[in-house]
Amino acid sequence: MAEAAPTKRGTTRTKARKRALDILFEADLRELPAAQILADHTEWADPAVRPFSAELVTGVTNSVSALDAALAKHLPDGWSVERMPRVDRNLARLAAFEILHTDTDPAIVLAECLTLATELSTDESPAFLNGVLGALVRTTRPESE
Repeated sequence: MAEAAPTKRGTTRTKARKRALDILFEADLRELPAAQILADHTEWADPAVRPFSAELVTGVTNSVSALDAALAKHLPDGWSVERMPRVDRNLARLAAFEILHTDTDPAIVLAECLTLATELSTDESPAFLNGVLGALVRTTRPESE
């Protein structure tokens, strides 16, 4: 079943992506394993952590090295995944995971990522992430064009 395009208020999956980003960002900031932060949020959170959020956090955590390598191929010269702002780095990993490991339409993944970047990061972040993730889509899922 195709996922609906994001609305202003956001879909359940939009909210789940945001929650996954929050968990990944917190883990990155606190330099703790994302699995530990996910477990803490799952145990104490109100509202509860959605299954899709947990799936995304677990997927990113289990494949972070491969995701970083895939992203690094599309970064401008002089950039590394670690050099990216923390929000952008985790957004890129989250989007790359969905692009590479799910059947979600890449256009929806990109739209969701860019919306979050617009809300949560720098003015330059949406264009930067669009370039990196757009290149990733073109090289890994050419049928999506």
